[in-house]
Amino acid sequence: MSEPASMYARIGGAVAIDRVVESFYLAMDTLPQAQTIRAMHADDLGGVKSVLKKYLSEWTGGPVIYSPEKGHPRMRQRHMGFPIDNAARDAWMACMDTALEQHVADADARAQLRDNMKKLADWMRNSE
Repeated sequence: MSEPASMYARIGGAVAIDRVVESFYLAMDTLPQAQTIRAMHADDLGGVKSVLKKYLSEWTGGPVIYSPEKGHPRMRQRHMGFPIDNAARDAWMACMDTALEQHVADADARAQLRDNMKKLADWMRNSE
């Protein structure tokens, strides 16, 4: 019996991750509700895009390319310097929902990814 395909493989691998991240940050630049979270980022998004691509690749079961460079993700700790409330969480999810809808054709995989990302986004909240 073969192992089930990783989420990374199900969504299309590196090409899909790249497209999702690019669309995610484009949505952050264009969605009105994302202005507050966009302001938390530098003008040049090149570095943060690269890090998110590596993180999502590893997080979805693809190549281990994040942790050798960054160590354990410690996502909540890494984001403590930014005020993340319900509105910030919702804006982040709106950007991610846009990107997933555009680039993940497998509806089941998209729903599973969204559920897992929503849990992560909810856990990142650190202010009222």
